Amino acid sequence: MPDSNQAPDPAAVEHYLRDLQARICEALAEEDGCAFREDSWDRPGGGGGRSRVLEGGNVFEKAGVNFSLVHGDGLPPSATAQRPELAGRSFRAMGVSLVIHPHNPYVPTSHANVRFFVAEKPGADPVWWFGGGFDLTPYYGRREDARH
Repeated sequence: MPDSNQAPDPAAVEHYLRDLQARICEALAEEDGCAFREDSWDRPGGGGGRSRVLEGGNVFEKAGVNFSLVHGDGLPPSATAQRPELAGRSFRAMGVSLVIHPHNPYVPTSHANVRFFVAEKPGADPVWWFGGGFDLTPYYGRREDARH
């Protein structure tokens, strides 16, 4: 049985998240009938990502599904203010985020993200966690939908 303190393999998490981005884009493109365009980018401090956008589709006014992987030698003070034990650790953060705006005003806008974060320093166990969230923003609320 794996040690519960052992961080998941970052390469395996990255592979899963890149595949998740691809699967979400494939499903949305199939529903819409239009394709995503892709743009890769680099982060000067380390890492980068892949943004995918579908605009002016048949179903979606705009849909963005993004993957990012960033890393650095040290966490910024804002990240260690509440967790001082993380000061001086290198970090790696990766995730998938999406925003989907349909044409139909009765279909809510969707926002979602899933993140993996690990902070490491030699001689210490890694500190890691997964996080994320999802919300729907209706334009025209319906009492039946809210009850459901």
